[in-house]
Formats: sequence, C-alpha cells, structure tokens
Amino acid sequence: MRLLRQAWTVALKDLRSELRTKESLNAAGGFALVILVLFSFVIDPAETETLYAISGGLLWLVFAFAGVLILNRSFAREQANDCLDALIASPLSPAALMLGKSIAGFVLLLIVELPCLPIFGGLYGLSRWSSHWPELIGIVMLGTWGMTVIGTVFSALTVNLRMRELMLPMLVYPLLIPVLMGAMKLCSVFISGETIQGDEEIWLRLLVAFDIIFTSLALALAEDVLVS
Repeated sequence: MRLLRQAWTVALKDLRSELRTKESLNAAGGFALVILVLFSFVIDPAETETLYAISGGLLWLVFAFAGVLILNRSFAREQANDCLDALIASPLSPAALMLGKSIAGFVLLLIVELPCLPIFGGLYGLSRWSSHWPELIGIVMLGTWGMTVIGTVFSALTVNLRMRELMLPMLVYPLLIPVLMGAMKLCSVFISGETIQGDEEIWLRLLVAFDIIFTSLALALAEDVLVS
C-alpha cells in the first residue's frame, strides 16, 4: 500500500505539471492528428477489406511514434534545478518513483490515444468496431501500459544523454516489437468487428505476459536504473 501511495503522489505531480504546460500533449496530439490525416489521403477508402486488415498497424504506428514524444519527457522534466537528484534522495522508494512515472505516462498516452479512435474511424470510414469498442479500448490499454513501462525505464537511462531524443526511440522500439505486434493484430480483429478466436488468443496472452514481466522487472531494477 505504501508503494502505491508514493507512486500515486509522483503520478499526480507529473500530471499536474504536464496539464499546466501541455507541452508533451500538444506535441503528441498534433503529431498523431497530422499522421492520421496524411494516411487518409494515401490509402484508398474503396479497398475496405484491406483497410480493415491493416487498421491495427496504422493505429499503432501513430501511437508508437506519438508515445515517444510523451515518454521522452518523463524524466527530462526533472532536470531543472536538480529535481531528479532530489527525488532520488527523498524517502520515496525507487520502485515507487518508477511506478509513479509509468502511471503518469500511461494516463497522458491514453489522453492522446483515445480521441484518436473515433477520429480514425471517421477519417477512414470504419464502423464495424462499434460493437467491440470495450474490447478495443482494453487492448489499447494493455499495449499502452507495456509501451509506457519500457519507455519510462529507458527515459531514466537516457535522461543525461545529450541526444536522448534520438537514443530513446532507438533503444525502445526493438523491445516493443512483441507488444506492438500483439496490439496491432488484436486491434485489427476488433476494428473489423470480429472476436478473438483460436491462435489469436496467443497474442492476448503475449500482451498480458509482457506487461506483467516488464512491470516486475522495472520495479525490481528501479534502483539500479535511477542511480546509473
């Protein structure tokens, strides 16, 4: 319980800071909207079945790139006035700090991602997913948490690098391949108005296992990551 209270305190601090300036939200939201609009001019809306088949890939391509813009700021905002050193030296446990940063990043990513779903459906004329929106949102949340945990850990590792904006995506994207593949596949299924069947259940198990494993590793290695 103490871990969760401390993590929530860190998360609220980050959320207040970001909602006050909206630097990351404006950048990520604007980027996501521009990419969605540009793709709508490239893809032929008459190719309905093809569009449904690749819908998950298009959506997560936007989420993955927009997400880095938010996660890159997770620890970078603490550099002013040695705030990060103060947080590390505070009574907060390293695991609580890492978890709080992850929760804040998760919420900020969802603020960008969830409005993209109806915009995506409207721009591309996709309507079959209307009966499966709870499942679709659930998959988006699972994929986003996996992306957030990995991104937060590497945001801490690269915070003191001069080229962290370049290094973070280079380090994060290879590790995100499993979670992105699972999220893309399952989102395509639900956007197409179908349900998970047979081999597709493996992707759901992969997403859940990825989130559990990497969350556990992030909390266990938080002290080593933060003092490195």
